Amino acid sequence: MPGGAPGDGTAGPLQEDDVTMVPTDLRYTTEHEWVRVDGDVATVGITAHAADQLGDIVFVDLPEIGRSIKQAATFGVVESVKAVSDLFAPLDGEVIETNDASLRGSPELVNSDPYGAGWMLKVRVTHPAQLDALLDAAAYETLIAEE
Repeated sequence: MPGGAPGDGTAGPLQEDDVTMVPTDLRYTTEHEWVRVDGDVATVGITAHAADQLGDIVFVDLPEIGRSIKQAATFGVVESVKAVSDLFAPLDGEVIETNDASLRGSPELVNSDPYGAGWMLKVRVTHPAQLDALLDAAAYETLIAEE
């Protein structure tokens, strides 16, 4: 089995049991997007739980750099072998960078490394107080446990 056994120190792709990991340094939406904030820049992606529910990701459509996005509004689409799903903005801001080049050629990064190489966009946050309304890791774990 690729990736080695859990805890054996070998690196490899996420295994089924690994996708339930919820990093504690991120904030989350009820629509399963995650946010990592560094100053006034937020990196956004979808959670491992969402990627697992979608199945194998085959296409990601992201907004153009310079586009303004609004909290809770759609900013793109992710397509998997199971479904096509809208992506929802966790915060208001301006798109300053996308991971389109990587995800266009390797959309499976969203499945294998959703909190790392599978990130989707970077946004210059216009209303930092909106972060307070997002879920912390414990609240997000509760949300996914109830689904």
